[in-house]
Amino acid sequence: MVSMGDEADLVKSRGRLLLVEDEEPLRRAVQRILERAGYEVVTAGNGREAQRWLEDTSTLDTIVSDIRMPEMGGIELLRAVRAHDLDLPVLLVTAAPDVASAIEAIDLGAYKYIPKPVDPDRLCEYVQRAVTLRRMARLKREGLALLGQSNLQAADRAGLEASFGRVLDTLWMAYQPIISAVDGAVFGYEALLRASEPALPHPGAILDAAERLGRLQDLGRAVRTASAAPVAEVPGTVLFVNLHPYDLVDDALFAPSSALAKIAANVVLEITERSTIDAIPDVRDRVARLRRLGFRLAVDDLGAGYAGLASFATLEPELIKLDMSLVRDIDSNPVKRRVVEKMTALAHDLGVLVVAEGVETIAERDVVVAIGVDLLQGYLFAKPGRPFPVVRWPT
Repeated sequence: MVSMGDEADLVKSRGRLLLVEDEEPLRRAVQRILERAGYEVVTAGNGREAQRWLEDTSTLDTIVSDIRMPEMGGIELLRAVRAHDLDLPVLLVTAAPDVASAIEAIDLGAYKYIPKPVDPDRLCEYVQRAVTLRRMARLKREGLALLGQSNLQAADRAGLEASFGRVLDTLWMAYQPIISAVDGAVFGYEALLRASEPALPHPGAILDAAERLGRLQDLGRAVRTASAAPVAEVPGTVLFVNLHPYDLVDDALFAPSSALAKIAANVVLEITERSTIDAIPDVRDRVARLRRLGFRLAVDDLGAGYAGLASFATLEPELIKLDMSLVRDIDSNPVKRRVVEKMTALAHDLGVLVVAEGVETIAERDVVVAIGVDLLQGYLFAKPGRPFPVVRWPT
């Protein structure tokens, strides 16, 4: 067996791999085949024993593992690998291949699913391809780092599950003030999702992962609970919370005992116009239930989503938030100014408050204030931060 820290030998080899097999005679035979082919091989008798390598996978180029083993099998080991390393190729070997385990293995990101008995030449070919892919992945990440990019999202399900789990563990909310256009007084705060997970570096990536994994409800519940925590300690604070349309089918949203429902009278639920609510069953009844609990509703990203009035008519919002694309450079764009003027006038005819999002310059602020929007939000006044950022009114 090769020691983990033997770097001099590692340079000379074709690659270092971890072989996991509970049958000792077979493990020794496969080890000899791979070592003769020029690979350094470290071994483990089952997945549990193999886990000691997962704290530092940097010296491993691939893993070859049996699927059926005592204590921890190959599928469970694959999940554990992805919790530590998004790129390390895993080859799963089985004496009892079946469609279900093959589908699960591939779905979770196994590089190869190999039936026993394994042809030695074919095994060495698979291992060499895996080692090459591992090295390519390292180079890609180095290239991204040089370019200042951090899009490290896993392509396979097991890696994505691990990353998403870390998001739920590290999730926190930043708060951005929404202020009065008349006097700059704070009207409320929008809670914005943040997490310390490099593989899912921004809210869009987190939402995409939740959709892929079928875990939108888990994310929504975590966001709503985290959003309410600091606000509940400051009575009277108005809180804006973003909902994914599919949060509307989550019974937990309507539970009177939930953290958010307890302060519902001071909560505005934002539903983006970028996603359709047509697929939500009994959506009008669900909206009515939210209002009975005391929530107010806002249509977010107005002007950047679906055309028509379907979502607006269904939600009958108390507030609308103009998409920042309409606000950006409005001081130098007469078309944008006319659109915002008309939207604001129509909203006021309906008794709806208008929020201008994404205000970044004094010129943009002065135009939307002159138009008559009710509320302002943007970096000009405060960046999102821990509760609660100090507001400024530049002159």
